[in-house]
Amino acid sequence: MSIDQAYRSNVGIALFNAGGLVLICRRFRDDGPEIILPGLEWQMPQGGVEEGEDLRAAAARELWEETGVSSAHYLGETTDWLIYEFPPYEGPPHRLGKFRGQRQKWFALRFTGDDSDIDPLTVRNGQPAEFDSWRWERLERIPELVVPFRRNVYREVARQFATFAA
Repeated sequence: MSIDQAYRSNVGIALFNAGGLVLICRRFRDDGPEIILPGLEWQMPQGGVEEGEDLRAAAARELWEETGVSSAHYLGETTDWLIYEFPPYEGPPHRLGKFRGQRQKWFALRFTGDDSDIDPLTVRNGQPAEFDSWRWERLERIPELVVPFRRNVYREVARQFATFAA
């Protein structure tokens, strides 16, 4: 199995507000191997890349699908792909079950809209809601708010995007 087959291609979005805080959203249900743990339900928006899709376009689409945000401009992206592995999964067959984990390219975006634009509960593009609430948080705190299997990726995102939080 090649790395592209073992890991699902995915984009992550660090959306910064004018004060340098980052949008995090609370997952309210598991999604196959993408489990949540009590007290560690928070994450930044992320999602799969469609075949042939431009990565920046995928980031904009995922941000809109998951949060309703369409007012943001590009700040930067991670230098390399970042990888995390799913924890062991023993559940019923699942669309993510064929993957070992996710291979992510992260994008830093500056939010240019209004907080009232953020709506994680509305269904967009037929995608069910993943989040039931959101908040702004300091970038350096986020790795401790996510499930353990994502922490190293979030630490690296925080390191690479620290200048956008200043």
